[in-house]
Amino acid sequence: MTRIEQQDIVVAGAARSGVAVAMLLKSKGARVFVSDIGKIAEEHRSRLELAGIPFEEQGHTEKARSGDLLVLSPGVPSDAPIVRAWKNAEKQVVAEIEVASWYCKSRIIAVTGSNGKTTVVNWLADVWKRAGRSYLLAGNIGTAFSEVVEQTSQEVDVILEVSSFQLDHIDRFRARVGVLLNITPDHLNRYHNQFEEYIASKMQLPGHQTKDDVLIYGFDDPVVKDQVRKLSGRPETPALLPFSSEVEVPGIFLRNGIIRIQTDRLNEEVLPMKQLALPGKHNLRNGLAVALAARICEIDKGPIRESLSGFEGVPHRLQKVRDVDGVTWYNDSKATNVNAVWYALTSFSKPVILIMGGRDKGNDYSELASEIRKKVKLVVAIGEGREAVREQLQGVAPVIWYADSMQEAVRKCYMKAERGDVVLLSPACASFDMFESYEDRGLRFIQAVMTL
Repeated sequence: MTRIEQQDIVVAGAARSGVAVAMLLKSKGARVFVSDIGKIAEEHRSRLELAGIPFEEQGHTEKARSGDLLVLSPGVPSDAPIVRAWKNAEKQVVAEIEVASWYCKSRIIAVTGSNGKTTVVNWLADVWKRAGRSYLLAGNIGTAFSEVVEQTSQEVDVILEVSSFQLDHIDRFRARVGVLLNITPDHLNRYHNQFEEYIASKMQLPGHQTKDDVLIYGFDDPVVKDQVRKLSGRPETPALLPFSSEVEVPGIFLRNGIIRIQTDRLNEEVLPMKQLALPGKHNLRNGLAVALAARICEIDKGPIRESLSGFEGVPHRLQKVRDVDGVTWYNDSKATNVNAVWYALTSFSKPVILIMGGRDKGNDYSELASEIRKKVKLVVAIGEGREAVREQLQGVAPVIWYADSMQEAVRKCYMKAERGDVVLLSPACASFDMFESYEDRGLRFIQAVMTL
């Protein structure tokens, strides 16, 4: 463990993760200074003041460039001036989850991927709960790892949702069980519009595992499959266990419509596929990953079966809001990239009215062309990215309208919708141009729909 007692440590970013890691470091004897390029929210400012942790906002001063260690919140880009300054000075820069991992006494089960992370970690937590196993759920899901790490012990498992931003600056962070779901273009604005840089970020998860660990990976995803093949020659390669809904693999797969695990240690049926609670092929793959991870962690098949057939999903991910005059409204605000929208569209066979847009992340909306041509009768574009939506989908979607607010978007959808239609909020973009978070965006959508 890095000794931080009496060290001068700067935390860049004062949102949930930044404040949590600042509090953790102070409790371990470090001298901590928090710096944020923007305005610090009142709740976070209050926590820092109560803890006696000095901070600055609306820009990084020279004080933020001096110290022994820089800790990054996930929202701070790797090429931000503060990070470049520390790197140019050849001083250490680490992620919040890296620091938290120094104090973790639990087995870490870490899940990453472009799509499905939130569903999978919540589904794993549901399995653990049904099995009566102690767990902590944290990471990108909304509770910082640093917030809960003091509650870890050998009797508790940590289930972490891990984003690419959190993996960018890890050093010794290590998952005993890693789950790599898929890798499709996302957040390319943070990676110089280079898909290869984003792939490299995701591969930090297995890259820091050892031969004593396990990597569960999506065999049906061509990028993941190729990257894992490159991993397999390393002396410290973790045990590699694939999941597939397409072919039989030495991990978990389908045989005659039944989910089956077949590894060196296990050879067993789990559940008929038709009993899975969540619809769509993407959720079948998510369920396969969950079942395999749970069995690797020695959870009995009973709780796994109960969860696979009973888990109700998570808010803001293809969440049914209500039926109004024969029209069904769905909140998929968590769909912050193009691939997630594609998955959502493949889940429906009815005509769709699609609300999309927000802060564009270098998206290629043409990847949705085939599904939009087949199903979508109207696109309502919102936010900063609406021009890009119109430019790329002109001639693909039969009609594209603009809306200046979520309430206006919902009203326009209501005007156009007919009995038997689906109205789907699935933005493909970040939320920060108009909303505080994807949760805030989803709640505004729900509120507007409930007034119809």
